[in-house]
Amino acid sequence: MKYSGIGGQAVIEGIMMKNKDDYATAVRRPDGVIEVKKDTYVSLAEKVKFFSLPFVRGVFSFADSMILGMRSLSFSASFFEDDEEDANSEPSKLELWLDKTFGEKTEKALMGFVMAISFLFAIVIFMIVPMLIANACRKVIHSDTLMAILEGVIRIAVFVAYIKVISRMEDISRTFQYHGAEHKCINCIEHGMTLTVDHVRESSRFHKRCGTSFLIIVMLISILFFMVIRVDNVWLRMVSRILLIPVIAGVSYEFLRLAGRSDNCLVNLFSKPGLTTSEPDDGMIEVAIQAVEAVFDWKAYLRENFPETEIPEDGEKTASEATSESEKAVQK
Repeated sequence: MKYSGIGGQAVIEGIMMKNKDDYATAVRRPDGVIEVKKDTYVSLAEKVKFFSLPFVRGVFSFADSMILGMRSLSFSASFFEDDEEDANSEPSKLELWLDKTFGEKTEKALMGFVMAISFLFAIVIFMIVPMLIANACRKVIHSDTLMAILEGVIRIAVFVAYIKVISRMEDISRTFQYHGAEHKCINCIEHGMTLTVDHVRESSRFHKRCGTSFLIIVMLISILFFMVIRVDNVWLRMVSRILLIPVIAGVSYEFLRLAGRSDNCLVNLFSKPGLTTSEPDDGMIEVAIQAVEAVFDWKAYLRENFPETEIPEDGEKTASEATSESEKAVQK
């Protein structure tokens, strides 16, 4: 496997793929057509040199992901709004107030508000609640080390339970399938195969640079931090959990960067949970391929890193593609 530098995330009926400053969002519209929007985004680390320093860049990389994710999600959601209902309904007082207050920046203001609420929700559910549950066991567990481990185990259990619950929702389940398609595309390229539906289908849906892996690693590393940093007062302990989030995120990000470029078996173990990926169908893979091709020249990448790979010219099919099409024709 050779590092390609591309990454992405799933959105509503589609995928966003990013390569350096370019990103593209491909969405399967209700009429079946794949709509692709390409744009550029300069990361916070590029704008401010301090933000690119090791153990600092992780926090701002997470912020970049949130911003790009909201932009791509907003684009994908626009294809599934009920236009007729919107046209016939009067704007609410809240919508009028937002339009009057923020004008053309209303969408950005709402995006910022949603991101802030989501972040606060995550802190409460995945940091504060596990700490309070673990704290209830202090009367029977007197070891600070065991308390830190218990809190970490509860945190991971809450996270896994949350993922399992939301995965039962149809829309979320399909998003997990698109997430799988994203991973499979990247794995396909990074393992030296041409980017075709057949090759992508054969590739793994697990990838070491997955955002879910990042969250799991954050939780594991938090156990180590909270073993060392001990606070008796429950309120101060709560504050310490919140203040240490950027530090833990920074360390976790560096581990994930290492994982993306390493084949160490221990690194692979900790960076392969795959909780938010499912096997996609061929239509989802087609969407993922278009998102990749909008921002990444995979043929040039394969020629440089896998010179032995048979790479077709534009409009030409590889031998494996031709064989696959023949097999399908026979089956019909």
